[in-house]
Amino acid sequence: MSSSYPIVDIHTHMYPPSYIRLLSSRSTVPYIHQPSEDPNADPRLIILASDDDPARPKSARGRPVDGTYSSFDQKRQFMQAHGITCSVISLANPWLDFLDPESALPTAQEINDDLDKACAENNAQPSGLKLYAFGCLPLSAPSQDIVQEIHRLKTLANVKGVIMGTTGLGQGLDDPALDEIFAALAATNTLVFLHPHYGLPDSAFGGQETIAKSGHVLPLALGFPLETTIAVSRMYLAGVFDRHPQLQFLLAHSGGTLPFLAGRIESCVAHEREFIANGGHRQGPKRSIWEVLHSNLYLDAVIYGQPGLKAAIEAAGSVDRVMFGTDHPFFPPLGDDKNSKWLSVESNISAIDGCFPQNEEAQRKILGGNAVRVLGLDL
Repeated sequence: MSSSYPIVDIHTHMYPPSYIRLLSSRSTVPYIHQPSEDPNADPRLIILASDDDPARPKSARGRPVDGTYSSFDQKRQFMQAHGITCSVISLANPWLDFLDPESALPTAQEINDDLDKACAENNAQPSGLKLYAFGCLPLSAPSQDIVQEIHRLKTLANVKGVIMGTTGLGQGLDDPALDEIFAALAATNTLVFLHPHYGLPDSAFGGQETIAKSGHVLPLALGFPLETTIAVSRMYLAGVFDRHPQLQFLLAHSGGTLPFLAGRIESCVAHEREFIANGGHRQGPKRSIWEVLHSNLYLDAVIYGQPGLKAAIEAAGSVDRVMFGTDHPFFPPLGDDKNSKWLSVESNISAIDGCFPQNEEAQRKILGGNAVRVLGLDL
């Protein structure tokens, strides 16, 4: 892929050294295991509870963690191979949700400083490739610590927002205890990159035995998108966007199934007898789900096909609220050719090209222009 305008990868992950050390020091999910029987083997990342099957040896659990997860050199090589001008890197799931309250803030500060420093060092080089970051929040810490870090992140020149999972403080993103956090995010104009991790219960897919037959296909292909959809729908129904109208979220994987189901959500809200509008006793959403999509939510373009991308653009209201991403380093090429193009990247590019074969301006916006404008990137 080559272009005369910037290509910005908004959805690309890194495990900086401080996070690798943290996971390597643990023995419960999430953790990194170095197989002792083969010191030359890649460490194994056990990131999901379903990965930690006691019937399998630790050396066969999870997924191998090679240099693509933590090497900035390999990130740049990937960018060059695919014509990407700028990457906005973020910590991959599960972020810092698992930390105890006492260690959460200093750990978040160390990781965020690591990311900011690495981006600054990269951006001082003459290569022309730019790196920025989404910071992480110490969500298990007291709320004043979380708010403190939100404000501190605004002083880091290369941190352009934050990444967050769907559990919030542990009770979901509709938890009233998050209001102080959301108020700080809105007041500082901090974009929140919302990314799934926990999926759906194993029973939704037929249990461990069924999941084992197809690996990560069901939890990743279906569980992740539905997790995002449910989290945002709960926020909407709880009035989060009514109380914080300036709050801005970027939803991973094109908003999950939200673009397809927004009309159904709207219909169910309109007919819900629990809500005051229909004679009930509970306050329903004050704005339509479409208004929230058009004013509070951005969607990435990590959807791998034209039908999904068309739905995302339609739901978002315009191409101005959709941004290109790759989900690197996940879904790498399989087999021996490690230098081949990544199917996950090529399919997302192909979807953008297919949706706008004669509209270079629309392509420009999705591939980089929107990210530059929304995040204030210096390219």
